Formats: sequence, C-alpha cells, structure tokens
Amino acid sequence: MEYLLGGILILFFFWSISMAKDVILPIVLGFLIALTLSPLVRWLRKIGVPAGVAAIVLISSIGLGSGFGLYMLSGPASNLVETLPEVRASAEGKLDYVRDKLRQVQEAEEDMQELAKGGGGDDPATPENEDDVTTVLVDEPGMVETALSSLAGTGTALVIALILAMFLLASGDMFQRKLVQSFSRMQDKKRALRVSHDIERQISRYLGAITVINAALGLCIGLSMHAIGMPYAHVWGVAAFLLNYLPYLGAMIGVVAVAAVSLITFETAGAMLVPPAVYLLLTSIEGQMVTPVLVGRHLSLNAAAVFVAVIFWAWLWGVAGALMAVPFLVGLKVVCDNLPALDFLGRFLGAEKPPRL
Repeated sequence: MEYLLGGILILFFFWSISMAKDVILPIVLGFLIALTLSPLVRWLRKIGVPAGVAAIVLISSIGLGSGFGLYMLSGPASNLVETLPEVRASAEGKLDYVRDKLRQVQEAEEDMQELAKGGGGDDPATPENEDDVTTVLVDEPGMVETALSSLAGTGTALVIALILAMFLLASGDMFQRKLVQSFSRMQDKKRALRVSHDIERQISRYLGAITVINAALGLCIGLSMHAIGMPYAHVWGVAAFLLNYLPYLGAMIGVVAVAAVSLITFETAGAMLVPPAVYLLLTSIEGQMVTPVLVGRHLSLNAAAVFVAVIFWAWLWGVAGALMAVPFLVGLKVVCDNLPALDFLGRFLGAEKPPRL
C-alpha cells in the first residue's frame, strides 16, 4: 500500500507540474540562471562590487544582448521560414524520379499478385472509380507552427526568469543561510550546505562550459556554411549554438534543417549532401571529443539516463523542458549522492567508471 501511494503521489506530482507549466517554468529558469551566475557575482563581491549592482549589470547585459541578437536575426530567420513552401515544392520535384521508381515496383508487385490469383477479375473491395474515394483531412497545426508557439512561450518565461534571477543574485547567500537555519541538528546543517554548494557548483560549471562550447561550435558551423555557399550562414551558426543545448536532439534537428535548405540551394546530389555532412561532422566532433573531455571530468552522467530525461521533459514541457533536462538530472544526482537512502539512484544515474589497470 505504501508503494502504491508513493506511485500515485509521483504521478500526481508530474501531472501538477505539467498543468502549472506557465507558473513553474519561469521560476525554475530563474533559479538555473542564478545558479549559473552566482560564482561570478560572488567574485565581483570580493573585489568590492555590491551584489545588487552586479546582478543588475549581468542580467541587463544578458537581456539587452539577447534582444539585440534576436532583432538582428529576425529578418533572415523570417526569410528562411518563408522558404519552407519552396523547400517542399523543390523536394517533391527532385524526388519525382524516386517516386516513379517506387510506383513501378508497386505496379509490378500488384501484377505478380494478380498472376498468383489466376489473373483477371475485378477486386470487389476496390472502387471502380478513384473519385468515389472520399479523403478526410484534419486541419491540425504543423510542426513549424507548434515549434514557434513553444519558442514564443519559452521567450516569455525567459524574460520573467531573468527578472527573478536578478532578485536572487542581489540577495547574495540569503537562501543558503535560511536553508541551513531551517535544520536543527548540526549534521543536517552541514549536509544541506554541502548539497546546495554541490548543486550550484555542478550546474554552474556545466552550463558555463556548455555555453562556451556551443559558442565555438556555432562559430565553426557559421564559417563552414559560409565557405560552402549556404545562404544565411550566420543564422545557421546561431541555430547551432542554441540547438546544441538539446543533447542528441539538437544535432538531429540541425542536420535535417540544413539538409532541407541545401535541397533547394544546390542542383547536384553531391553538393546537396555536403552542408548536412559538414554539420553532422562538426557536431559529432563536439559531442564525442570536445564535450566529454571538457565536461565529462566533472559531470559523470549515464548517457541513456540523459537521453531519457531529454525525451521526458521535452514531452512534459516542450523546448524549455528539453533545455533544462540535464540541469535537472545534475541536481537530482547531487541530492542522491548525499542522501544514503537514494544512493542507489545516484549510482544508476552516474556514468560507468573505466576499470583501473
């Protein structure tokens, strides 16, 4: 009965946070931004800059920089979105040959089936006139419209999160002190302080390192796209920078998008394959070599657990959930590593350590 009630409580918890996404999402984003910037604010306090001034300067710089970047990219991005019907028409035209071959194979298969049945005769289940077949179309929002609406909601939540992060950073270590004061035993106080410090250090280190890596990746992809003649090369660089915050999924989306635009940009099959191949190569080098070396030494997470977390939070909260999946997993692992009752879960989430020689 206890396990059953515990399972019902977990299901109710996730159902609640799914329904309260508009309220919880800005709060979680605000805390993540504050955790990422808190080491920088602490360093500025040491050199004599008040925490409130440091918080206002940092958050204002991030907000103004993001707004200016979005304004500069709004024109090329809208032009790129407007080419989607052209992408579809061009793809259909260039795939006519493949479609004809498939139709010939299908007709040959139908002829073989007729010969196997003895030939002749009309299939009573097949309508004599194809016009008699009624096709029902359901008007549903497309993938692009859904993604744009999700991004718009994420942008609104990000503005609120930046304001919340400014207040959290300006308060300094107030919340850590209140957390320690809420426990009566000294052992619990030390554990709470250790957990809060570990979560702050791990999340800030991960997000900071990933941001630097993504910026370098975006620069390399932008320069590469410009070198091979892809239109809107700077848009692809920024898109790579943002998409790479999504583990695994971001690289897939980027490759598909580059391949779609490459299909209408170049005429030969070889030239069409070069841009997505370059994008895939650069993201593979980043994912398999650069990130494990720079981040893997401090952040040991099971790759399967990361992938499942990204899929789950993307289903629950959309784009914002996928972006926050790894920070959520980092915080959960830190808590599990410091609580004996949840130590088994921490070992499960951690990456397998190589055997000692």
